Amino acid sequence: MGKPPGCRLAMKRLGPTSENRCGKNVKMRSIKNLGLASAALIAALMAAAPGGAHANSMAKALAKIETRGLSSVTQDRMKELSGQPTLASVATGDAQASDIVFTRAWLAKQPKPTGGSEFACLTEALYFEARGETIKGQFAVAEVIRNRVKSSRFPDSYCAVINQGTGRKYQCQFTYTCDGRPEVFTEHAAHARVAKIARATLDGRSPDVTEGATFYHTTAVRPSWSRKFTNTARFGVHLFYRRGGVRTASN
Repeated sequence: MGKPPGCRLAMKRLGPTSENRCGKNVKMRSIKNLGLASAALIAALMAAAPGGAHANSMAKALAKIETRGLSSVTQDRMKELSGQPTLASVATGDAQASDIVFTRAWLAKQPKPTGGSEFACLTEALYFEARGETIKGQFAVAEVIRNRVKSSRFPDSYCAVINQGTGRKYQCQFTYTCDGRPEVFTEHAAHARVAKIARATLDGRSPDVTEGATFYHTTAVRPSWSRKFTNTARFGVHLFYRRGGVRTASN
């Protein structure tokens, strides 16, 4: 005849000396309603304590203690312990953060940005390179510039990256800096938007959307280097690339 489940658990954890205690008329129903860890603890205490009614009352007392303890644990904490996503984690997840950041509604709520030369350079680049692009596309262009600043292959400041190669007409990294035309802001609403994007990028508030891209071009052209690099993303009319097939710290 097999032993009750609670007795088998006690025998497994405490050894054969507990077998004689399992023959006693002890109710194990409360143990089944606890977790395995609690059940093992109660079985161990019952094995060490006098049998009969005393062991039964001890089990009930421990069950009440655990119930009071669990009642103080929030639902989010219980979900966290069980591996389920909580409301807080969903609200701050990358996907949700991206939806919030990449909207005009989010930008409209941001304060008027200010900054020094790096802020001015990035704002200017976004205005002339991507003011007609989607919000996410504008963040992506800003990210390429940020990735270049972080890469050992390019200068280590925003202004230096943006003005790299400037000196000869159309011999530069960002065409607007060497096309021979003056940089004049005529679309004030667009300038205000990209200024906020520049500030958010410099402050590290925007998530990575280009998978480490350090190059981009519009769909209107197809430069020769685009066939050598890995295409990582497309937003609006901009295609984004990085060197090689695997992302590394330098790209």
